[in-house]
Amino acid sequence: MNVRELLGQSPSSPILAAYLSSLSSHVSSSHVAIPEIKSYPDVVYFNYYTLGLSLLFIPINGYSPSAVSRQDLQDTLLVLDGIDIYNNLCADNSDAKTASRSPAYSSYPITPIVLTVLPETKERTPRPSGLAVTRNMAGKEFVEALGEPDRKGGGSGPSSGSIGIWVEWTRDGLMVEFGGDDSRGPQAWERGKDAPWRVISVFSYKGNQATVQC
Repeated sequence: MNVRELLGQSPSSPILAAYLSSLSSHVSSSHVAIPEIKSYPDVVYFNYYTLGLSLLFIPINGYSPSAVSRQDLQDTLLVLDGIDIYNNLCADNSDAKTASRSPAYSSYPITPIVLTVLPETKERTPRPSGLAVTRNMAGKEFVEALGEPDRKGGGSGPSSGSIGIWVEWTRDGLMVEFGGDDSRGPQAWERGKDAPWRVISVFSYKGNQATVQC
């Protein structure tokens, strides 16, 4: 399934339930479909650590979530607006330190991950209608397929203290963060072309208005 098709769904959507069930069938744990809920007034996260997946829901119609448990949430007033997909192929010491403070994400269990991208414009070079992301895909392969990103950052400072480089194709609703030693430090942008992806974030196209689908 193209993960972008999930955007706009509610937490109790049958489409989303089928997607989570399909992912769960690829891992051994019997509790993978039970998320950790992080609720804030303007966003609710469903974190599936064993699935390497985090779902970001935004409230609509004036709803301000304050629930601390799954059953307290009003599903019809929440819309899936962002999806984070994790890859621990490049896990290192900095990842281990983060994991000691919070649960660690496993790798997303299915590859390739199929992503929709927008067609080229007159100002841009030709690009594919879709992108099949494999677990070993590096920075240069994303740029070769999608062209130069609209935004980028990270990688500055000492390699032990900086965050990994990241790139964003805003109009495609796609952000990719890279991991491993090549993704951090003063020379990260020179080396980062060979860094594997660590997190892929899929979000609503810029200017889109999300509508809930139950």
